[in-house]
Amino acid sequence: MSNNHGFPQVAPDLIDVFRDIARRNPRRPAIVHHGPALTYGRLLESANALATRLGPEPGTVAVPAVHAPETVVALLGVLTAGGTYCPVDPAFPAARRQAMAAAAGCRTAVPGSSGDLLRLAIRLVELPEPSKNSGDPPGSPPAHPPGTAPEQPAYILFTSGSTGQPKPVLTPRRAVTATAHALGGLFRLTPEDRVLQFASLNWDTCFEEILPTLTTGATLVLHEDAHSGSFPRFLRLVERERISVLDLPTAFWHELVHHLVDSGDRLPSCLRLLVIGGEAAAPARLADWARLPTGGIRLLNTYGCTETTQITHAVDLAGPLAPGRTWDGTTPAPIGRALPHVVERLGEQDELLIGGPALALGYLGLPEATAARFTTLDGRRFFRTGDRVGRDPDGNLTHRGRLDGELKVRGIRVDPAEVEAHLTGHPDVAAAAVTGVTAAGRTTLVAYVVARPQAAAARAPEGEPDPEPGRPDRELGHELLAHLRARLPGHLVPARITLVPALVHTPSGKVDRAGCHLRHAAPPDRSKETSHEH
Repeated sequence: MSNNHGFPQVAPDLIDVFRDIARRNPRRPAIVHHGPALTYGRLLESANALATRLGPEPGTVAVPAVHAPETVVALLGVLTAGGTYCPVDPAFPAARRQAMAAAAGCRTAVPGSSGDLLRLAIRLVELPEPSKNSGDPPGSPPAHPPGTAPEQPAYILFTSGSTGQPKPVLTPRRAVTATAHALGGLFRLTPEDRVLQFASLNWDTCFEEILPTLTTGATLVLHEDAHSGSFPRFLRLVERERISVLDLPTAFWHELVHHLVDSGDRLPSCLRLLVIGGEAAAPARLADWARLPTGGIRLLNTYGCTETTQITHAVDLAGPLAPGRTWDGTTPAPIGRALPHVVERLGEQDELLIGGPALALGYLGLPEATAARFTTLDGRRFFRTGDRVGRDPDGNLTHRGRLDGELKVRGIRVDPAEVEAHLTGHPDVAAAAVTGVTAAGRTTLVAYVVARPQAAAARAPEGEPDPEPGRPDRELGHELLAHLRARLPGHLVPARITLVPALVHTPSGKVDRAGCHLRHAAPPDRSKETSHEH
């Protein structure tokens, strides 16, 4: 049976699956946060109570993206009401939050304990207190509100955009349902599993942790020690909370492997699955992992895009489901095979095209951007990933590079043109080029900026020579960092801004970002550099 988009009928909806599990196992722990557990019964009650407060057809609902049970309650409550969930990070600059809420068309916000969302000029709906849920009539929302049909939007997330504004990706319920079901099987989750909620609540990796967990009866664990920056504390958390499944950015896994090698620490025996993704796994770290006592742990490499709803490809790199696989420190890691719900094709220049029920609806309010990245072939709709791939003899795909300038920072897809647009929006900047550099397995942004001729003169006392050569450049660099911090989240602020006399261009006249870095990476005058610590 297929729907009118040619996809196999996806049923039941993930909220129906969650409800069924909660009703059958109301006392089972659903969420553990710093010790106390929120049971499935109480979580269902809280989600239903919030859905009742939101009312029918609440539209797009802004929710603070914070590591707390209230965020999960809000997610489930919005989906139960038939609304569209939109996470907004309170740590983002106010202008960025306002732009996101406006682009997503948010009509309502669930502020929770975050006062920052109170600044959004939209309707506010408070989360019900757990102890008062039973007094919130009608207690149980309609079984199928108008917004719960498969093609209705489930959530809006943002990706980097070349115009300087983030692009809102609209993901339907059938995509979220299909993916949650597929990942529950891929991860082999059971009610006995305990899954750490590690990923930022801004990005779709968090849904890989939350939704498969709560639709298989497993337990989701939230704890501040997961983000302490201390690997010993992180490992103690995993052991103390009996975490069996970790889903980590590849860059974080690189650093974790370094720590295990240098310290002699071991991963706790409770861990059975470690999922990595977001960027390429370093061959040297794979060789290190293979030499560690990790043979009983599945190391699962994954690939996916926001527009294709979390993971679309996966492969076991090590562990009990990867027998005979060896790593010599030079072989690149594959991104794997398509999951059962995914349709894949290789397009021109071996670009990976992805279709199937997990495909997003497009970019909200941006028809031209949608048409540029989504295409129809033989009656099927596909997303153009921009990634070149090759197929290995064993059938796995391996990443061969990008067809455009996009890159990954902290596992998040970044279009350098977005940062360049904000830099050139400063009145003292004539041109800018932004690129990524990799050190110790971590990618950071660097920027090369050409100042307008009047910028330096305006910073020196009129009629007097500059008493400290390079000082105006440093002042402009600090101004630009402040300019970016006021408009962009931290992962989009370059680690270094260097003022240069001119950018490098290709023969066709386009800015050559890589060429700018090669020419200006080590300028003789270090005073022209301004660094930013993330």
